[in-house]
Amino acid sequence: MKAALLQITSSDNPAENIRVVQTLIQDAAAQGAGFILTPEVTNCVSLSRSHQKQVLSHQDDDPMLAAMRDQARALGVWIAIGSLALKTDDPDGRFANRSFLIDPTGKIAATYDKIHMFDVAVSASETFRESDGYRPGNDAVVAQTPFGGIGLTICYDIRFPHLHRVLAQNGAQILLVPAAFSPVTGAAHWEPLLRARAIETGCFVLAAAQTGHHDAQSGKRRQTYGHSMAISPWGAVLCDAGSDPCITYVDLNMDEVAQARSRVPALTHDRDFEGPKNEFGH
Repeated sequence: MKAALLQITSSDNPAENIRVVQTLIQDAAAQGAGFILTPEVTNCVSLSRSHQKQVLSHQDDDPMLAAMRDQARALGVWIAIGSLALKTDDPDGRFANRSFLIDPTGKIAATYDKIHMFDVAVSASETFRESDGYRPGNDAVVAQTPFGGIGLTICYDIRFPHLHRVLAQNGAQILLVPAAFSPVTGAAHWEPLLRARAIETGCFVLAAAQTGHHDAQSGKRRQTYGHSMAISPWGAVLCDAGSDPCITYVDLNMDEVAQARSRVPALTHDRDFEGPKNEFGH
């Protein structure tokens, strides 16, 4: 399977982002990609909750989801929408950060709501409280496709190894990590975290990322790290897209999953244990 990772700089204008992504998907399919991946919050990168309330939609009405389903059907390709920011019916008005896997008939094969919220203080000038605007999901998701089992995660989930291990032990051979990573944490942690999750699970890790400075009609402009990556089941970096918007291609040979897991079958070596005990406690 030839996969294409779309690295984009989404604005806070969903209609504009649809046009950009549609063109890139068309180009990727023309180059023979059968599996096309977009980053986190493909439809809208915004730090303004009031602006999001004006421009976001519920899932059934979302124009980017409808457009991507039509395009998957027209081109006969699988599309993994890294995530869409969507309105919900939650009483507190919080949004969903939701991934979609779309099959070549345009059907939604799987959805996943981001479990771990990015509530951090990266620096004095860069703080995030994702849980203020988004409600976390509760369910891990593995989708079976003709070319392999796909485990769905989003961005900050990468820091939680147990989630990826459970996905791999329940049939995932490919882990998706669409992201809008901070430049500070990206430079320090992005590649080692992706490689660690691949090594621990014997999975391909595919991480399509947002990049650059994001245009905003309202509120502060956000900056993201880029460097979309594909990691082999043995932990090798197969591609690094750098910091410019682009399409990066990678060929997935699923035999490599079985080979990596036979060499180091760590997924079958879990043991129950107790503790730890505080030896200095009284």
